Amino acid sequence: MAVRMLSQKPIPSRERLIVALDVETSDEARELVARLGDSVVFYKLGLELFAAGNYFALVDELVARGKRVFLDLKLFDIPETVGRAVARLTRYGADFVTVHGNDDMIRAAVDNKKDLKILGVTVLTSLDERDIADLGFENVSIEELVLSRARRALAAGCDGIVSSGLEVPRIRAELGDKLFVVSPGIRPVENRAVAGDQKRVVTLEAAFTNGADHIVVGRPIRNAADPAAAAEDIQRRIGAIFASS
Repeated sequence: MAVRMLSQKPIPSRERLIVALDVETSDEARELVARLGDSVVFYKLGLELFAAGNYFALVDELVARGKRVFLDLKLFDIPETVGRAVARLTRYGADFVTVHGNDDMIRAAVDNKKDLKILGVTVLTSLDERDIADLGFENVSIEELVLSRARRALAAGCDGIVSSGLEVPRIRAELGDKLFVVSPGIRPVENRAVAGDQKRVVTLEAAFTNGADHIVVGRPIRNAADPAAAAEDIQRRIGAIFASS
């Protein structure tokens, strides 16, 4: 029987679900947010919306509505530039921002974060062992690479990391509850046919029982016939997991 490693952080159950607004325009994002209503509290805004324009106007609108916001920008540049970018991002009232860089980049982000929480990206859930070998990590498993990056993120002062739910048990076993862990690549069932471009996927139950603090869900909600009903079903399942702890 798998060991349950439920998050002990005092996070309201309905804020553990983060919905990815991976749509083409800010108007589509607003429409989806309106359809989801009170079923979702926390949203992730990534690079597609950033490139579409009106990104920060949308951030302002969400914050004004009492929503929590995750800026998934995966900052990667020279440390001074990363630090200055983070300093400017603090003005928007968002909760999380991602940095996808080395120790110096992460430390620069941490030094300028104020109340903004810095999440270090470990290994994208769209990558598998073959992909990381192509990137030059030929004698390292994904689990070892994720754990190494989690250790370095913690040492550099990160508040948390982004990691597939598959690797979270090793992270919790070694690092305990010191980092927020946000897990994307969530699918309703363990079925590669519904994984899309994600290669390291887990169910939401597996992610949370492995120790994730938050999950990121996109297409299973966005593409549902009734997105609000799909989100509420996920909220119900999350509530049941933590109610039984």
